[in-house]
Amino acid sequence: MLLGFLLFYVGAVLFLNGLWLMGRIEDREIVVINLVSGLVAAGVVVQGAFGAGADLQTVRAAALTLMFSTTYFWVAHNRVVAVDGRGLGWFSLFVAITTVPVFLRALAAAGSPTELWLAGNWLVWGVLWFMYFLLLALGRPILRATAWVTLLAGIVTGWLPGFLLLDGLM
Repeated sequence: MLLGFLLFYVGAVLFLNGLWLMGRIEDREIVVINLVSGLVAAGVVVQGAFGAGADLQTVRAAALTLMFSTTYFWVAHNRVVAVDGRGLGWFSLFVAITTVPVFLRALAAAGSPTELWLAGNWLVWGVLWFMYFLLLALGRPILRATAWVTLLAGIVTGWLPGFLLLDGLM
């Protein structure tokens, strides 16, 4: 159930960040969903890493989830203080590299269509974080493509599966 809750907000923030990158939402306005989603992800981190049932797997999942939370808080911060995002771009490279072994491990361990889909999500998220690195840290002219990948990733890897998990359909 916690995964559905988290993915639902990952979907919301990615979808809205995609619209923001397209220029359809103002900088100051995008702060709200990034803060809310950062708090949701941070709550999952606290539960997984420090909750009563914490173990090696939940702490590992919390560490990976913290990459999402950090990204959302950083986007919000960048909009409030109006910086160019190069620091977030370099952090995004760190995260993109981290997603490679996470994807490969998840793919190798996948025993069901849902687990295979979760592995694929890590691949999509890794590509997306790498696009943020190219856009923000290196200044590559890929804003439009990054916006569309962000928006579509929000639907496919977050909102839709999160909604289905919350409804008990997945």
